[in-house]
Amino acid sequence: MQGINPIVLVIIIANVLFSMKGFDNYSFLDKYKFQVGRVLGKEKIRMLSSGFLHVDWMHLGFNMYALYMFGDFVTTILGTTSFLIIYFGSLLAGSLYTLHYHKNEPYYSAVGASGAVSGIVYSSILVFPDMQLLLFFAIPIPGYVFAVGYLLYSIYGMKKQVGNIGHAAHLGGTIGGFALTLLLNPILFRTNSALVIMLAIPIILVLLFGDKLKNL
Repeated sequence: MQGINPIVLVIIIANVLFSMKGFDNYSFLDKYKFQVGRVLGKEKIRMLSSGFLHVDWMHLGFNMYALYMFGDFVTTILGTTSFLIIYFGSLLAGSLYTLHYHKNEPYYSAVGASGAVSGIVYSSILVFPDMQLLLFFAIPIPGYVFAVGYLLYSIYGMKKQVGNIGHAAHLGGTIGGFALTLLLNPILFRTNSALVIMLAIPIILVLLFGDKLKNL
C-alpha cells in the first residue's frame, strides 16, 4: 500500500488530539466518556465521543496502530465510504452492546476506539480470510483463526471481567463490523460462505444467550 489513506489519518489524528485533551483534563474525559447512567439519560453523544478518548498512551497507541494497519486495508479493498460506515457503525454497535449488557450498572464507564477498530479488523479478515497475522508478534496464524479466537476470548473476558478492558464493546464492534461488511458486500455470502457461517454461529449464540453469561 502506498501511504496511509487521508480519512484514516484524520481519524487517527482526531483520536490522538481528543485523547491528549482527556489525559490532561479529567473533567473533559468525564464529560465525554461512556457511562451507562448518563447515556440512558439524555447524553447519547457519549456513545460516539467515548470512542475518541483513551485512558493512556499504551491504550491509544495499540488502537491506532491496529487502525493504521487494518484501516488502510479496508479503504483500499472496500473504499473510503464503506470504511466510514463500518468504522462508525462498529463504534455505535460496541456502545449499544455495552449499554445492553451493563444496563443495570449505572456507573459502568468505558472509553476507547476498540469497538470501532474491532469492527475494522473483522471486516479485513472477512474479505481476506487467508491474511497472515502475527500472534505475540512472532507466530503467524491465518486471519480466520485469529477472528474466531478473538471472538471467543471477548466472550470469555466479558463473562469473567478479565482486565480493565471493555470486552462488551469489542464484541459489539466485531458484530457490527461483521454485519455491515456483509450488508455492503453481499457477494461474500457466496465467495467466503464457509467463513461467514463459522463466524455467524458464535455471534448468533451471543445475541440469543449473551444475557445469561452473568448467571453462569
